[in-house]
Amino acid sequence: MRNSLILAITLLSLTIVACSGVEIQQSGIDKFSAGNYHYYKWRTEPLPTQTRSTDPVYTLDPVIRREVNADLQRKGYVLDNQRAQFTVDYLYVSGMQQGERSQLASNITPYPRVTPNRQVSQAAVDNAIALGGVKETNNIILQFNDLASNREVWQATLTKVVEDSNNVDATRLDHNLQDFLKRALKPLPPASPQ
Repeated sequence: MRNSLILAITLLSLTIVACSGVEIQQSGIDKFSAGNYHYYKWRTEPLPTQTRSTDPVYTLDPVIRREVNADLQRKGYVLDNQRAQFTVDYLYVSGMQQGERSQLASNITPYPRVTPNRQVSQAAVDNAIALGGVKETNNIILQFNDLASNREVWQATLTKVVEDSNNVDATRLDHNLQDFLKRALKPLPPASPQ
């Protein structure tokens, strides 16, 4: 009994961690691996930290730079503006995503099926309303470019649906972004030996 309880708690915690609510899409690492990179630099300068702007990019910029630098340096890459072989940059954009309409919200369907009760389920209608419509998203696109050719060699896109855009918790944002960036950068290979 005790072992099954421990197993259930472990599986539940792994399920919660896996469902983070962020979609991460990465390009293949073939081009990046072929470059045999060791040195990198940021394509743009850091944003000023003393500004009083409410734009979230001013909160995100130092966190993104800190976490990307830490992860790349753990893998053996060196931040060196003079000897850089590839550049790192990111884009932060708000977006809109069309929600999904539930097929169960209507009893009219192109597919033949048995409908024992012809009345529409109110729960299915409520779900269609909740899941339908346009959803606001925050998107971060990390992009690594070869410095000599200025061509993209790797990219990762992080997309999260915004649930409450008026309530921004900086410490939660910092912790979540740290985890999401670590997951996004995971497939990158270690730096090539010098």
